[in-house]
Amino acid sequence: MNISLTPELQALVQRKVASGLYNNASEVVREALRAQVLREQESAWMAQAAAVGYAQLQAGATQQVSSPKAFKALIRRGR
Repeated sequence: MNISLTPELQALVQRKVASGLYNNASEVVREALRAQVLREQESAWMAQAAAVGYAQLQAGATQQVSSPKAFKALIRRGR
């Protein structure tokens, strides 16, 4: 597979390889793609959690907490 990068991205990849953290440009690109997939997965999870929370809020299924300690206890019970 061949890819084209802007001059700025090409320079960034070259700097990453020159840093010694990567053996070649392919490693840099693979890690960047893995990070992107992880961000997308986390974003999807966050959107789902927000939708559930919003639905609970709209349904009046809320619970007031008075302190950070009480919040932590509430979270532990939910696991």
